[in-house]
Amino acid sequence: MTVPVFLELVEIKAKTASILPFLLGTCFSWFNYRSLNLGLLVMFFIAMFLFNMAVDILDNYNDYLNATEAHDYKKETNIIGRENLSLRLVFGIMISMIAISAIIGFILAYITGWPLLIMGGICYFVGVFYSSGPRPLSSLPLGEVFSGPTMGFMITLICVYINSYQNFSWSLVNVGAILVISLPNTMWISNLMLANNICDLAEDEKNNRYTLVHYLGKRHSLQLFVIMNFVAIIALVAAFVLKIAPWTMLLSLAVLPVIIRQVRLFLNKQVKKETFSCAIKILAIGAVSQTLTFLIYMPFINN
Repeated sequence: MTVPVFLELVEIKAKTASILPFLLGTCFSWFNYRSLNLGLLVMFFIAMFLFNMAVDILDNYNDYLNATEAHDYKKETNIIGRENLSLRLVFGIMISMIAISAIIGFILAYITGWPLLIMGGICYFVGVFYSSGPRPLSSLPLGEVFSGPTMGFMITLICVYINSYQNFSWSLVNVGAILVISLPNTMWISNLMLANNICDLAEDEKNNRYTLVHYLGKRHSLQLFVIMNFVAIIALVAAFVLKIAPWTMLLSLAVLPVIIRQVRLFLNKQVKKETFSCAIKILAIGAVSQTLTFLIYMPFINN
């Protein structure tokens, strides 16, 4: 297996969806608690990244095995069939990544406490059953519900907890603040799944995948796509108003015209090869701008 094939198998281009919530949680911890545990953060990053790659391998693995509309997808679209990869090798790589990630996770839970075990358990459950089992979460009207909150909110929450576990408060105010700061990522990641399902509606129905779009219909799904983008932008402003993020985060509003343009392009046409990239660009541009405008304030915080 060549490096380019491996990187496509683990869908390396999609890793910003987990890296940016990680960075955001780290910034939030320092801004609000002046607390960083760098060694634990590095361990968590390794575990998170390995598991994220394993989940994407699992998605490709299950898609290859379960495709019912079959020949051209297996041989021409799916990376495993297109590159004639050994299923045994792919499965072995995936299990190894999950095992190493889980071992690191148990070590972190031993150090920081049982709440991490519960949060990590939720992430592992969603990651594994997202594309596995007789009725994968991704084939139900639940993909958007689980993907955004798990990657957008839970990764940020775990980062904050790891950095401040010695005196972390599970109060509604504290958890609510983390929810607000993570809401843009949560909305944009869910929208990525929603846009994918809008584009794939006909193909999904042929493969007995009845996603949220199947039940809402395309028109209402597009309306939801717009609403979630609106909520993401409102949350950026709310984070500053609530004083849980620095004023520099308001600079991220400079990308608003770009986001609006991408939303309009997607509303005009929902074709996977032509406009699904609009949702990817919105996530990348929006999440990067939020994180960078938070990061640039960090040197000005007094210990």
